[in-house]
Amino acid sequence: MKEDTPVRSETDLHYDKTMINRLKRLEGQVRGVIRMMEEGKDCREVVTQLSAVRSASDRTLGLIVAKNLEHCIIEANEKGTSTETAIQEAVSMLVKSR
Repeated sequence: MKEDTPVRSETDLHYDKTMINRLKRLEGQVRGVIRMMEEGKDCREVVTQLSAVRSASDRTLGLIVAKNLEHCIIEANEKGTSTETAIQEAVSMLVKSR
């Protein structure tokens, strides 16, 4: 797969380079936390980094849900159907993530 080529999901949502790069940064952060733990770093430092991982994960989740919602609303408008279901599903995804 080319670096600039968006990845499509079953729902035809594009997981673009920005989303994938965010997850790669998260992966690096998690590896850094593991390394800190293996090196016996102070608990406060580890917790601080884990908090940063959680925050980055939450922001990435929000971005993906928002893009999915945008995609579903555009699709519903093109088909002339209601957007209510798409909005309810997006809200449900966000609630489940907490």
